[in-house]
Amino acid sequence: MNVPVRLRQVVLITRDLPGTTARLESELGLAPGFEDEGVGYFGLENRVLAAGDCFVEVLTPLTEDSAGHRYLERRGTDGGYMAIFQFADRIAPRRRATALGIRIVWQADLDDVSGTHLDPREVPGAIVSLDWADPPNSWHWAGPAWRGEEAARSAAVRPGGVTSLEVAVADPPAAAATWAEVLGPDVTLDGTAVLLPDAGQVISFVASPDRGHEGIVGCGLGLTPIEGLHETISTEIAGVRFAVAPHVTAATTKE
Repeated sequence: MNVPVRLRQVVLITRDLPGTTARLESELGLAPGFEDEGVGYFGLENRVLAAGDCFVEVLTPLTEDSAGHRYLERRGTDGGYMAIFQFADRIAPRRRATALGIRIVWQADLDDVSGTHLDPREVPGAIVSLDWADPPNSWHWAGPAWRGEEAARSAAVRPGGVTSLEVAVADPPAAAATWAEVLGPDVTLDGTAVLLPDAGQVISFVASPDRGHEGIVGCGLGLTPIEGLHETISTEIAGVRFAVAPHVTAATTKE
């Protein structure tokens, strides 16, 4: 899918990486994930699991001086940590964030991918990352199976992806407005929700008790059902409520 902007990856953070990963595999039917050793730079260990041609990443802190460790200490429980958006344009999203006065806390540029993390104190509710990939269906962060021409074959294994995100924040209307500004002109602000019409995704904002308890609390997935799992699944994993419904295609809609 090549659209102006879409939510490509949702990131959880937990103290129990093996247990959380196992639940994503057994309860949602996600395939065993890729371990990206590059996140060791941040004092973290991870697994990146494909959900259709989108991804659920699980992080766990390895060092007490990591931002992930501080987040878990402050929050007190596991939770949703990052929302990674893919843009068709490599440069414009960064320029827009800078023009809005939002601080970039990390960025990287490789031949086939770019990543830009924004300061969560300025874009509340999660670390928002503005990414780009070439080709558009590839995703370097998910490992060799999602790079170059291999990506198309990987995406065909189980169609679907992320359909929605729910983010708890202290001020839902203000947070929704900020996210809409950051994500740019191809999204629509609808009260306390941000609509990504080209991707068929919605990001909704709900009230949290305070800034210390902000984070991603819900994620919707549309996935092709697999044997042994019910067509509709609802479960909470690492503090995030996952709702999995059958993947809807244009052909399905016409039937």
